[in-house]
Amino acid sequence: MILVVDVGNTNIVLGLYEGSSLGRHWRLSTNRSATADEYGILLSNLFQLAGVRKEEIEGVILACVVPPLVPTLERMFREYAGHEPMVVGPGIKTGLNLRYENPKEIGADRIVNAVAGLERYGAPLVVVDFGTATTFDYLDPSGAYLGGVIMPGIGISAEALYERASKLPRIELVKPRQVIGRNTVAAMQSGLIFGYASQVDGIVHRIRREHQVRPKVVATGGLAELIAEEAETIDHVDPMLTLEGLRLLYERNV
Repeated sequence: MILVVDVGNTNIVLGLYEGSSLGRHWRLSTNRSATADEYGILLSNLFQLAGVRKEEIEGVILACVVPPLVPTLERMFREYAGHEPMVVGPGIKTGLNLRYENPKEIGADRIVNAVAGLERYGAPLVVVDFGTATTFDYLDPSGAYLGGVIMPGIGISAEALYERASKLPRIELVKPRQVIGRNTVAAMQSGLIFGYASQVDGIVHRIRREHQVRPKVVATGGLAELIAEEAETIDHVDPMLTLEGLRLLYERNV
């Protein structure tokens, strides 16, 4: 089994692959102050609950957008999974033609999403990842990675309203029954959910006009399904796209 690990600013998602099949997968909170042993205890408990033995793990691959956590997690996987993890970054073989001005600036998660998206859906393609930040990554008709768009995630936007506007409450991110909110919570939910869906559609329309193509649009990330219900331009929702990309990168580099 191969252990794939996607470390974001808010969550850590882990998955176990047997061949090309994803078996168990888990989502944890990202804790920048946790030690290698604390993460190791969590991993050991997950393995125990799933009936997985450390000896069954053949390799580990890690994509992390929180640089201070990389040494901690590397040590943890050495001690608790028995392997030095492969870390997505400069020097790893991706198979992508990166036409970004400085490829070293591209987040590991964006590279992984592009690899999986191209493999599963072909090009031209836009991958929208609803994480702490919402990112758009564009691959042109030849499959080359040209770049994308980064904007605040919907969770950040919701927290900003709560923290910066004295009379606005912290709200649950659910779809309201109608656009016109009849109370403050419903009005905020409308602005966040419908407003975000319109932002996604607006960015996709601009990409189409700028490049004179009609790419497939794939959404992934924790809130992908919620926004995809309201966005007109999203063609597919693929919650495990990043884990699939990690598996592909592992296979290309062993």
